Amino acid sequence: MEALGCDSAGRLCLAESEPVDKITSIDKFRVPIGNQEIELQQIDYESGGVPFLRIRIRERTRFTIFDIDPITAERWAREMMEWSKSAMQGQ
Repeated sequence: MEALGCDSAGRLCLAESEPVDKITSIDKFRVPIGNQEIELQQIDYESGGVPFLRIRIRERTRFTIFDIDPITAERWAREMMEWSKSAMQGQ
């Protein structure tokens, strides 16, 4: 989901009925090859519930944004770690 704007109280909204209470930056770094900027943020909803992980990838003026749940984040992280270990052993 991408931000649509703000509600009448000035809160950032991901969808018209989903105001975001808090966005917390977790990490921000650049990819050595390609120079893309990657930022990880935690999204906490005012209404409560499960927080989401936002992955923002900036490539010059283009942004790619993923909002993922904890279960998806765990699987993605596990697969990236396995790939990373395998790729580094092959060097």
